[in-house]
Amino acid sequence: MSVTHIFDATVLREYDIRGIVDQTLHEADAFAIGRCFGTIVGRNGGASVAVGYDGRLSSPAMEAAVVRGLRASGMDVVRIGRGPTPMLYYTAYANNTDGAIMVTGSHNPANYNGFKMMLGKKPFFGTQIRDLGIMAAAGDVAAEARGSERSLKVAEDYLARLVKDWDGGNRSLKVVWDNGNGAAGDVLAELVKRLPGQHTVLNGKIDGTFPAHHPDPTVPANLRQLIAEVLAQKADIGIAFDGDADRIGLVDDTGAILFGDQLMILLGRDVLRSHPGATIIADVKASQVLFDEIAKAGGKPLMWKTGHSLIKAKMAETGSPLAGEMSGHIFFADKWFGFDDALYAAVRTLGIVARIGLEKLSDVRMALPQVINTPELRFDCDDVRKFEVVAEVAARLRSAGANVSEIDGVRVQTDDGWWLLRSSNTQAVLVARCEASSEAGLERLKAALVAQLEESGLAAPDFSGENAGH
Repeated sequence: MSVTHIFDATVLREYDIRGIVDQTLHEADAFAIGRCFGTIVGRNGGASVAVGYDGRLSSPAMEAAVVRGLRASGMDVVRIGRGPTPMLYYTAYANNTDGAIMVTGSHNPANYNGFKMMLGKKPFFGTQIRDLGIMAAAGDVAAEARGSERSLKVAEDYLARLVKDWDGGNRSLKVVWDNGNGAAGDVLAELVKRLPGQHTVLNGKIDGTFPAHHPDPTVPANLRQLIAEVLAQKADIGIAFDGDADRIGLVDDTGAILFGDQLMILLGRDVLRSHPGATIIADVKASQVLFDEIAKAGGKPLMWKTGHSLIKAKMAETGSPLAGEMSGHIFFADKWFGFDDALYAAVRTLGIVARIGLEKLSDVRMALPQVINTPELRFDCDDVRKFEVVAEVAARLRSAGANVSEIDGVRVQTDDGWWLLRSSNTQAVLVARCEASSEAGLERLKAALVAQLEESGLAAPDFSGENAGH
């Protein structure tokens, strides 16, 4: 049997591997990923890889193929079964495996799947993923071996570790959770039994067809059911997860959405009490209010590139105790392991809400400096063309002498505020956002963005963002 393998050009992404099942991503790809990744682990002196999978219909078969590939490279495979991505990350840390592969399509539609990887305790991304593709094409893999496999039940240990950092005392909060039929369902059902308060779980059953709504909590339309239930129950807070529970969405007691940057202010202030002067990292899509509030709380705000692997790497480099993205990836290195875990972020968030006494979460939100912004706007653009558009816009802005940051795409600062344009690393879309201190200023920023898009032959996005990510 040939050991060479060619991946579809669209599946090897910046920080994971993702594609459409049986179109751009097949079980043969899963086998090749396992065999190449196992070879890399072995060449790094390692021998063990943990593997988990989400609730998608294609995930069990993809997981089995990955395991076969890992075993063919001589690895000892630790199979933890179905669950959220952060439970696999936890397994890698708690059991000291040399690598980890999660089979997950994350928040993509039901017909997608993919793979998130760790080499040692670090994310496996960027050039490492591209090199894996080169290895596969060249057949540069370890000689056929048998390897081994064993099953490991980790949910109980993971749950105990989550609950260990509960710091909200015995206050009885009323909490509504929306699992979105995602991979956290079984773990979440047990977690709520161990936390004080009254808990309602919506869409708790793991179902890879996602019958209730798409599992992406950054899309306002996907939070309608949660908002309605929070209001109906007069709950203190609503919490939503994406398909593999490494991203969190929040709704306050009035039914208003707290976006990723607003949650980061809440968490950042809390973490800075025990880590004064610490660096707090957020991605380029975050509000200027977040960076200003972190500085006001005595922290060092750092703007960085969007992408869970990129943020994790920057955290390790800077020693940051907390980082987050607009997309709802929240990374705690304070008491936790530095990886993105929506279940853990939920426990810490609930602890803060429990400790604010008579104040409500909505009071905290409304006390923030008020700015006017668009949601995160995501609009279709070909996977190759999206990068070209950003490069064209950047070149025009530079030649015009604009105040522009190119940390990740282009973030343009003007007297009115700022606007952003970047290419998604996970989908064939461009991402934009505008923020101003006035309605008139916001209109000027939107007009500047539209003008740049039109110069590159693209139509204006839907600025309502109701069915786009925020």
